[in-house]
Amino acid sequence: MNFKQLLEDIKNSNPKDPGSWPWAVKTIACVGLFISVLIAAYFLDWQGQLEELNLAEQQEVALKIDYENKKSIAINLESIKKKLTDTKESFDGLLKQLPSKSEMDALLTDINQAGLGRGLQFELFRPGAEIITGVFAIQPITIKVTGNYDDIGQFSSDVAQLPRIVSLTDININSASNGQLVMDSTAKTYRYLDEEEIAAQKKAARPGAAK
Repeated sequence: MNFKQLLEDIKNSNPKDPGSWPWAVKTIACVGLFISVLIAAYFLDWQGQLEELNLAEQQEVALKIDYENKKSIAINLESIKKKLTDTKESFDGLLKQLPSKSEMDALLTDINQAGLGRGLQFELFRPGAEIITGVFAIQPITIKVTGNYDDIGQFSSDVAQLPRIVSLTDININSASNGQLVMDSTAKTYRYLDEEEIAAQKKAARPGAAK
């Protein structure tokens, strides 16, 4: 096709009489009109539909991920239930190792008897003020005992094996003048708060509660 001749044909074509245009000019006009229709359709209609399609595809991906997650949970539901049951049983077992308020005196006696049973001499056995934390209370007990190395070690082991949870902390052992050892430590035991105490804690924690 002679490009120069094509330009001349376009220049000489009468826009009011398309039927008289040369075939090359008609072809170019049709192609241009078709492209214009496509561009107009895209901006006036297709663009919105394409955006909706893109959004729908994103939602489809999100729904598939959600489905896979729920499917995984459903498959492992029995295992999850078993783990929850085991956790609850373990927690209940630990809770049973915590004395109630009425059992604290007996526990203090057990600690004292553990020392006496090993032949230790108590220089000090002084329960301190309880420390309330959450639904539990910590009871510190300042202890000072005198005895030989083996007896003190056995006493520590006996305390650890008590049916209730008791821990020895801040342990300090020194030599006594009579060749014995003196152990200073703090025994800590824990108890769960009763319902009235828990209710009082919740009430005290409320905004505007009387102090």
